[in-house]
Formats: sequence, C-alpha cells, structure tokens
Amino acid sequence: MSRKLPLDGIRVADMTTVVFGPYCTQILADLGADVIKVEPMEGDSARNIGVPPKTPLMGPVHLRLNRGKRSVSWDMKTEAGKKAIRRLLETSDVFIHNIRPDAIGRLGLGYDAVRKLRPDIIYVHCTGFGLDGPYAGLQAYDDVIQAASGAASLLPRVDGNPRPRYLPMLFADKVSGLHAVYATMAALFARTRDGEGQHVEVPMFEAIASFNLLEHLCDATFVPPTGNWGYLRQLDPVRQPMRTKDGYISIAPYLDDRWIRFFQAAGHPEVLQEERFIDKPTRRANMSQMYEVAEAILPEKTTEEWLKILKAAHVPAIHTNEIGEVLDDPHLNATGLFRQRQHPTEGGYIEVRPPVRFAGVEDREPSHAAAIGQHTAEINRELGLED
Repeated sequence: MSRKLPLDGIRVADMTTVVFGPYCTQILADLGADVIKVEPMEGDSARNIGVPPKTPLMGPVHLRLNRGKRSVSWDMKTEAGKKAIRRLLETSDVFIHNIRPDAIGRLGLGYDAVRKLRPDIIYVHCTGFGLDGPYAGLQAYDDVIQAASGAASLLPRVDGNPRPRYLPMLFADKVSGLHAVYATMAALFARTRDGEGQHVEVPMFEAIASFNLLEHLCDATFVPPTGNWGYLRQLDPVRQPMRTKDGYISIAPYLDDRWIRFFQAAGHPEVLQEERFIDKPTRRANMSQMYEVAEAILPEKTTEEWLKILKAAHVPAIHTNEIGEVLDDPHLNATGLFRQRQHPTEGGYIEVRPPVRFAGVEDREPSHAAAIGQHTAEINRELGLED
C-alpha cells in the first residue's frame, strides 16, 4: 500500500496573495496539505499575471501557483464572513497570511485572537520586513526587496554597466516562499514534539539578505575584514556561458585536475606550458584568464561535439537553453517534470510537476487551480455553515 504524502491530514488556512505566500502554500499543497485559499471578493491579484486565454482572473501563472488548493471567497466585512473564517481557523493546523499587522488586527485575526480559537495553531506571518525594525509596515514587492538586499548590485559587478538592475525573475518572492515552507514544516514538527503552536515570522528582506550574503559577504565576514564583500568566482565577467560554433555552452572545470583535462581534451595542451598556467598555484591565481583562453577555444567546435568530448574527459559541461527551450529538454521530459493537462474551463495547459519525489508515495495529480470562490459552498458545508 502506498504511503501518504508527508502533509496529508494537515489543513492550511491561506490568506496570502501575489507570489511570496501563495508559492509557499502551493508547495504545501503539493506535499499533501489541504490548502484552503481565502480570497477577497475580487480575487488574488496574481490571477492577473499573464494573459488569460479564456476566462478573466484565470491567468497562466495562477494555474501553477494555486494548483491543489480549494478557493473560498468570504466577505470579511460581514458577520457571516467573520464567522466563516473563525470556524475555518478552529479546524486548521496552519494559518498563513501576508497582511500587515494593523490590517490583520482590524480583522480580529492577530495571533493572540487566533490562538484563542485554536491554541496549537501554527501562525505564519509573511512580512516584507521584520516587525521589530524601522522598516516594519513598509510595503514590500520583489523589486523593493531586490534593491534593498543588494541583489540589484550584482549584475553591474559582472558586466560593467554601473546601473543597478533587478534579476529578471521573481527571485525575492520565490526564495522567501521557500523559507516560509521550511519554517512552517519546522513549526509543525515542533508541535508534534511539544504539543504547542507558535507564531512564525518570515520577513522577505531578512530572508533575501541572508540568502545573498551566504557567499557574497565573503572576506568582509571577519572583524576586521580580510578583504571586500563579493564572491569573485560568481562575479567573474568571463565565467559565463560561452559561444561555440553553433550556440552556447556552460563549462565548469573548477578543480585543477579538470582544467588540465579540459585543455588536453580540447586539443590545446600547450596552454598548460604557459608561465601563467604552469602549475597549480599559478592556475588558481589566474583562473579568470583560463576562462578567457577557453572562450577563445570553444568556437572551434559545435556544442554537441564539445559535450561529447568533455563528457569523455569528465569535465562538467552542458548546453545553454533559452527559457522556452527548457520545455523540450530531453532530460526533463524523460523524468516527467512536464505534463499536459486539461483544465475544466481553460482547456489544455502545461503543468510543471513538483521536482521532489518521495519513494513509495502514489503519484497524484493535484487539483486544477480554482476559480474565485469555487469551493465556498463545499467548505461551508464542511464547516457546518449555511451556503
């Protein structure tokens, strides 16, 4: 008999919006939790990301971000809406939201009020900035956090263009969502051990600053500092995908013995006789220059030719995909990351499946992303409320 998914039996009351919180709860749903998405009457704004092909507020990002969840829409300004959310919280293991403290307090859903309804609840507050700092209460979006956390300063260090720029993805939202996932599961684990719920705060700014500084605090770590911030290997402008005869390739020799094998397999062992590359210490000191030499050699052959040569030489390398080409990648298709599904109202769409697998657990298809309030009547009945 197949084992259950890890979070089967856990109910999550989800009042998050946009990407940070919903990405967390999407993963919790993928892990088996019963996630009930409590939406405003107009729906989560993330429903508008992309161009919905058929139905308004059923955009393509929503189809992925909110799969596996049930949607209810209650008017929190009415007594009926307030009664419904209280009843839901009484039956939930986790309450997660990204509403500012003053606003959640006006709804009567602060931590102290909620734990009176469910004393052992895991109360997860997704914030922009830590609530005990001077930025507490400021609005936070991915751009704001990338700017404040130093992420926008990284590309200028690589390409010489001094203008700070955002990494072209919802980097801060998604990474913060992953922090919220592990924080929620850790709190659930602690409850199984201690029998107690707790308040969990997940601030974006602190999460992304911590994430960025893992390697980029670098030599500024010590007091006094032994050098500057910035992990030079990651900031090396030459250590980028390189042009071949017909495309681009990523090579990652890194270790000294791999660099030796690279130049030998490439048919250029003479490079290793140059004074700047004559031994391990000089090669380490001049690694950026080795990338420059590699960049000059790689256009001699096609990407496919290089992949065969470097695989035989045990030098890490791979082709460089455009983002849209990832859907056709043979490895990802062989491992089943993508599948085409048929949404009941939106028609065919490509689902990106959870990347994590659990042995012995039945492969279940998550429910399709819901329309606003699609499950309101169903949840009302489960909670003993009138429709």
